[in-house]
Amino acid sequence: MRVGMRIRYDGGFHEVAAEISELERAGLQLVSVAEAYSFDAVSQLGYLAAVTDRLELTSGILQAFTRTPTLTAMTAAGLDAVSGGRFTLGLGASGPQVVEGFHGVPYDAPLGRLREIVEICRAVWRRERIEHRGRHYSIPLPPDQGTGLGRPLKLVNTPVRERIPVAIAAIGPKNVEMTAEVAEGWEPIFFVPEKAAETWGAPLAAGTARRDPALGPLDVRVGVPCAIGEDVAPLRARERAQLALYVGGMGARGRNFYNQLAVRYGYADAAATVQDLYLAGRKEEAAAAVPDELVAATSLVGPRGWVAERLAALRDAGVTTLVTSLVQPDRAGRLRTVEQLRELADAR
Repeated sequence: MRVGMRIRYDGGFHEVAAEISELERAGLQLVSVAEAYSFDAVSQLGYLAAVTDRLELTSGILQAFTRTPTLTAMTAAGLDAVSGGRFTLGLGASGPQVVEGFHGVPYDAPLGRLREIVEICRAVWRRERIEHRGRHYSIPLPPDQGTGLGRPLKLVNTPVRERIPVAIAAIGPKNVEMTAEVAEGWEPIFFVPEKAAETWGAPLAAGTARRDPALGPLDVRVGVPCAIGEDVAPLRARERAQLALYVGGMGARGRNFYNQLAVRYGYADAAATVQDLYLAGRKEEAAAAVPDELVAATSLVGPRGWVAERLAALRDAGVTTLVTSLVQPDRAGRLRTVEQLRELADAR
C-alpha cells in the first residue's frame, strides 16, 4: 500500500512545500494538490516538481468542465515533462454548485464528457492529429460552429510518456463503473471499507469486465485524515466538520452526491438531519449530527494499534494507495505520522 498526502485547497501550501523534502525522506510516495474554486492546482504542482525528486504528483482533481480536453492533455503532458514522468492526471466532474456557480458552465453529461476527455487526452499524448467527433466534443470545431478555418493538429512536443496515468474521482455507480473500465486509478471520497463491496462492488465488477488489460489493475486511491497517537482524538473534529460540509452543503437538496453516498452507506436519517442543519446555517450543529461511527470509519486518527486495524480493513477492501490529510498542527508530528504510517503500510 502506497502512502501519499493531499494538500488542501484552502491554504497551507507554502508550509507543506517547505517540509515536502523531509516528508519524502520519511517515506511519502505521492502528493495530491486539491482544486475546488481555489488557487489552481497546476501552478502548485509545477512548483512541487522542482523541489521533489521521487514523489508522484497528482491533480486532485482537475474539473472536467472547466478546461477543454486538449488543454487538459497539454497541461498533463507539461507537468509530466517538468517532473520527469512523475505526474498522474486526476480528473473529476465536481458538481453543479461549483461548475455552474463559479465557472458559469452548464453541468451536463459528466460521464460522457469524462469518457471523451480521457480518449482525447490519450490521443494527444500519442501525438496523433486530433480529429474527434463525439457526442460532447468535436475537434476541430465544425465549420458551421465557427470560422471554418480549424484544422487537425498534433501536439508540438513529444511527451515524456505517451500514456500518462489517469485517476478519476467517482462515487456514483455509473461513474465508478466507467472509471473501472477506462482509468488507471479510482479516487472515492469518504471510503468506508466495510461497506465498499455492497456500495461499489457491482459497478467495479461491471467496469473491470470491459477493462483493457494494458491498463493494469485498478489503483484504488483513498483519501483519509491521519494522525497516530494516544492523544489525537480531538483532531477528528476537523474530519467531522469536513463531513458536515460535504454531506450537508456541497450541493442542493436532491443534487448532493455526498449526501446520497451517506444514504447508500445506511445513514439516511443522519444525512437528512445534517443537510437540514447545514443549509439552515447551523454548521456546528450539523457537524455534531454526523454519526460518530461514520467519522471513525473514514479516518485514520487514533492510537497506533487501532490505525493498524483500519489499514488492514482498507487493504482487505482493495485499497492500494492512501492519500492522507496530515492533521497534526506541528511539523514534527506530521513527519512522525508519515514514518509510522509507512511502517504500518509495509507490515503484513
